[in-house]
Amino acid sequence: MRRFFKIAIPVFLLGFIAGNAFWYLFSPLWIDREVSEALPAELMLTSVKTGRFHDADGAHKGSGKAEILQGAAGTTLLRLTEFRVTNGPDLEVWLVKAADPKSAADVTAAGWLSLGPLKGNVGDQTYVIPEGTDLGQYGSVVIWCEQFGVLFSPAPLG
Repeated sequence: MRRFFKIAIPVFLLGFIAGNAFWYLFSPLWIDREVSEALPAELMLTSVKTGRFHDADGAHKGSGKAEILQGAAGTTLLRLTEFRVTNGPDLEVWLVKAADPKSAADVTAAGWLSLGPLKGNVGDQTYVIPEGTDLGQYGSVVIWCEQFGVLFSPAPLG
């Protein structure tokens, strides 16, 4: 009986740890976080730059529209519409200086500005761009996995 516990307890612990790691890493692939934020109708916004998300590679896919909007009061927003991206851990929205980054190395070498955590991998959402940001320096919006340093989907801005 003692020998049984010497084998069973480590096997149980290893299985428990492996199961939790599997769930953390792979559950985002089949679980979507949906967001549906509407812009207030009273905001008078002008489109400054727009772009379309595309796939970064075979595993990290994205689609939808990215639009930088500027208000009369100087407020600058990034609006994602008809948006969908492969879900993953620790995703963030970044403005990147590169026009159309093809790899993680392109993103990190070009310089970037984080707009915060991705609110959801599906749906319309809005992010505030910090006051004083020179939009002329930034050529794309990317969805970035901070934890693993992976490019999920870029949107070149024009």
